[in-house]
Amino acid sequence: MMHGTEASAAATADLLGSVRRAFRVLEAVAAGGDGVTAKAVARRAGLPLPTTYRLLNTLVYEGYLVRLHQSRGYGLGYKLTGLHRRLSQQLEVTPGVLSVLHRIHDECAAAAYFTVFRDEEIVVAEVVDSPSARRAEPLDVGFHQAPHATAFGKVMLSWLPAERRRDHLREQGLPRLTERTITAPDALEDHLARVRASGVAVEVGEFQGGLSCLAAPVFDAGGKVAGALATSVPVELFEQRHRKLRDAVRAGATRVSRLVAGVAEQHDAAASPTRPGAHG
Repeated sequence: MMHGTEASAAATADLLGSVRRAFRVLEAVAAGGDGVTAKAVARRAGLPLPTTYRLLNTLVYEGYLVRLHQSRGYGLGYKLTGLHRRLSQQLEVTPGVLSVLHRIHDECAAAAYFTVFRDEEIVVAEVVDSPSARRAEPLDVGFHQAPHATAFGKVMLSWLPAERRRDHLREQGLPRLTERTITAPDALEDHLARVRASGVAVEVGEFQGGLSCLAAPVFDAGGKVAGALATSVPVELFEQRHRKLRDAVRAGATRVSRLVAGVAEQHDAAASPTRPGAHG
């Protein structure tokens, strides 16, 4: 017979297990695409079919998945759209920043990215792309892995204080993603010093084979790095577009830095009781 504490611990463990299994089912449906069957979801998630059906039905009821009757399968639910929208709002992507991203995309025929710090993580906050210039998978809103191998990650890391950068890299690690990924701490430090000196980060095939990315830093009103603007193109197009990409990203980062500084100044003015004109 279980005592109260043991029963409570067992119930908590069971609840956590159910939540983890539900997330695995959700991720399996996302990976499988519209119309993925329950059997395919069970196989992808590594779960028994009866458990999978139970979790699928729960997620459909809650709106996180939908049952697609024509294909007799499942797809992502519309409730996720609201979660995605709220995440973008929390990452503070203003219309002005979005306009700059669209301009870079249109000028360079390349996917454009805006990344920010969310607590201690470097996170993709917005992406602008098109069928002819698609984003690199999995660089979507919320992506926060492998800053040592991405151009936007490198440029933001390079401007961090040394101790904070070391803590960040210690927590994230330096996994090898391709044969070109820099995984030695000393080599990465040397590389980041050059990135900071040049004001632009470039990576060619370090994050993903066949992909090239370029990024420039965004600064706040105090001169601290607040984010980055970046683009990505296939490696074979990078050489011919390199200069145009660099100039567009640098100019865009300068414009966004002004926007960020302007928003901060407006917030400071609104918060100050002694701002000009306050006493009429």
